[in-house]
Amino acid sequence: MQNAELSDARASSSSSSRSFSFFHAACWILFLYTLDQLSKWLIVHSIEFNDGHTVVPGFFELVHVHNTGAAFGSFHDSNTFFIVLSLVTLGVLAACAWRGAFQEKWTRIGVSLLTSGVLGNLTDRFVRKHVVDFLSFDLHAPFAHPWPSFNVADSCICVAAAIYVIFSFRENKGPRL
Repeated sequence: MQNAELSDARASSSSSSRSFSFFHAACWILFLYTLDQLSKWLIVHSIEFNDGHTVVPGFFELVHVHNTGAAFGSFHDSNTFFIVLSLVTLGVLAACAWRGAFQEKWTRIGVSLLTSGVLGNLTDRFVRKHVVDFLSFDLHAPFAHPWPSFNVADSCICVAAAIYVIFSFRENKGPRL
């Protein structure tokens, strides 16, 4: 009987830990998605298309540009392809989450960032038929003069990718023979 109670306590602790983690992930996804959509709305309603406002001369500008492709303007006019890719990505992330794939803190952070970024850009592709980019930096270096414009969702996706790359090297591989 004690073993059954101990097992029930472990299951209860495990499920509350999971729901706690899921709750935090959902809050971060909602917060970052809202930040992305609000910032894009502000840009669309305050800066004319293909115009900009200098924030830090020679370094940072708020601009209003449209992107129907991917990063760095690649795959221009591929909106439908990226809608499908985004939906598949969200489906895979949901299936992996359902199966418990994101157990580590950093994988939960990464999947939260990735999900909010994909949802942010997907919303633009559905509603506007393009993604609104507005952050423009000039790093005065080859291939970054200026750096291609991006948005909050793009930043979330890039940080998620960096987290997965960094933590893939730290993954416990087990004993080596």
